Amino acid sequence: MGFLDAFKVRSALGKHQKGDAEQAFLEYEKLYAEGVLSASYMLPYSSMLLRLGGEENAEKAKNILVKAQKAADLSLDRRQQLLVNYSIACHMLGDREKAISTLEAAHGKYACGLIYQTLGYLYTLYGEKEKALEYNTEALDYDEVDSVVLDNMGQMYYLLFNDKEKAKPYFEKAHKIKPSQIDTLYFLSRYDLENGDKKAAIEKLTAALDGVFSPLNHKSRAEIEEELNKLKAGK
Repeated sequence: MGFLDAFKVRSALGKHQKGDAEQAFLEYEKLYAEGVLSASYMLPYSSMLLRLGGEENAEKAKNILVKAQKAADLSLDRRQQLLVNYSIACHMLGDREKAISTLEAAHGKYACGLIYQTLGYLYTLYGEKEKALEYNTEALDYDEVDSVVLDNMGQMYYLLFNDKEKAKPYFEKAHKIKPSQIDTLYFLSRYDLENGDKKAAIEKLTAALDGVFSPLNHKSRAEIEEELNKLKAGK
């Protein structure tokens, strides 16, 4: 990568870091079209495409990630992120087997918090009850204060084992560590509604909407907005 390309990459990344995601996305798009090979921008570019949703964006992200494997600046941390993003792209394209196998292989080589978070969530999402229990328990041993892992434990007990009582402390601990976590807020609002505390549920769902949604959130922004509107309307 030449000096000018490196400058363009730094410029795009700088805009992204300063919160100008729209302009950063346009610059990432241009860099990719020009054939600039650098994991430093290709990974956040793929993440943005995945957040946009849809099969077309997922397929494009997947292609970007395949090319990024050849980037000279693909460090270990970036390789871990690449594999997670690739798995998410496969999930969005309906290839569950590849989504899981990619992360299972990655775990064997590069076990880290990000892989524990994502694979643990996918096991629950796909209804892999025993694998979810074994892996999420292992993830909690790896990092007992990881808010995503704690939320994964909560969702696993809530959804797969139908044990809301056992799930609740995990959600509460996750919320204490990261009060803005979207899925945690959503599930805690379920308990509020069951207890007849609609006001508290509305507060949590409203707070959830301030977050940045991803393809792996339990509910989409639109779904939470719809429920919130119904609650406010007294339905």
